[in-house]
Amino acid sequence: MRRIAVSFVLLTWWAGVCLAQQPAVPQTARQALLEMFFSKTSGTFVKHLPVATRAALEKAGAMASLQQYSLLTAQLQTQQSNFQTFDTGSVLLSGQDPKTGQKMEVTLENDTLRGDVDDLVLSFAIFKDGKVQRTAYMPLITFSMKQEAHIWKLNEISITVHLPLADPELLKAITEKMKPQVEAQAHVQVQPTTFAPRSEVQLQPAGSDAMVIGAMKSILTAESTYSQTYSNVGYTCMLSDLDGFGGGEPNAHQAMLINSGLASGKRYGFVFTLSECSGAPATKFHLSAVSNGESFQRKAFCADQSGVIRSSDDGNAGNCFAHGTPVQ
Repeated sequence: MRRIAVSFVLLTWWAGVCLAQQPAVPQTARQALLEMFFSKTSGTFVKHLPVATRAALEKAGAMASLQQYSLLTAQLQTQQSNFQTFDTGSVLLSGQDPKTGQKMEVTLENDTLRGDVDDLVLSFAIFKDGKVQRTAYMPLITFSMKQEAHIWKLNEISITVHLPLADPELLKAITEKMKPQVEAQAHVQVQPTTFAPRSEVQLQPAGSDAMVIGAMKSILTAESTYSQTYSNVGYTCMLSDLDGFGGGEPNAHQAMLINSGLASGKRYGFVFTLSECSGAPATKFHLSAVSNGESFQRKAFCADQSGVIRSSDDGNAGNCFAHGTPVQ
């Protein structure tokens, strides 16, 4: 019995040694592309950039901005309840929005391997109620991967737009969308041209609500990353601390998380302000965006560390924080 036990131990040890000595299976260009864009592991995006590209970004001081990519990827995968990637097969990745029920698929149309270069041609499709949603054009994106030091790097991206002008279904979709607009224009009566006095002329808004909301999301994401990176400081109430301009290494006073235009606090005809940073480290903050007064009356937008963006039709930031309506 003792001999059997010893033999079993030796056999187990030998099997482990043999497995350890087996060479690792090299990563494919497809797997590298998926890892680059959809891995939650920090540094994978930069890993698959060409050496020359990384050197240029480091010289420009822009490398730190790429640290946000893993956070954005994690948020995307959280929103897509059944987000999946596939190492083999025709489908590269798929995901479904639980709110709208829409399903998105990215399909690998062609995979052409030529030595140390692999061209991956991808197409995109949106499904609703099991049916493909037609678009006015059908783009194909080619990701050209090239090996550097036995690692697949993204060397080139090209986009091809296919517009099937004779496709009956596409023509039907286009005409159905254009018909109401044409009918509406036909009923418009031409009014005499009048000119308002110069004092009554108002400037058009510099940016849409969607642009302002997008800018606020960028600041909120930067605040989250900043508080995690500089945990002894917490949140910051200085937009300049989040600035992405300049060389050298990122630091608490120039974290390189947003572009300098947004860090100035003035964008799209709005003034962005951080305030109410309380605690040491700061665990709370307020972010507001109000019209600069040079455009039509606009909503005020506000948010805090929860990440929920609200708006107030009267343009008052205080009322926005008190009883603003969440932005959908």
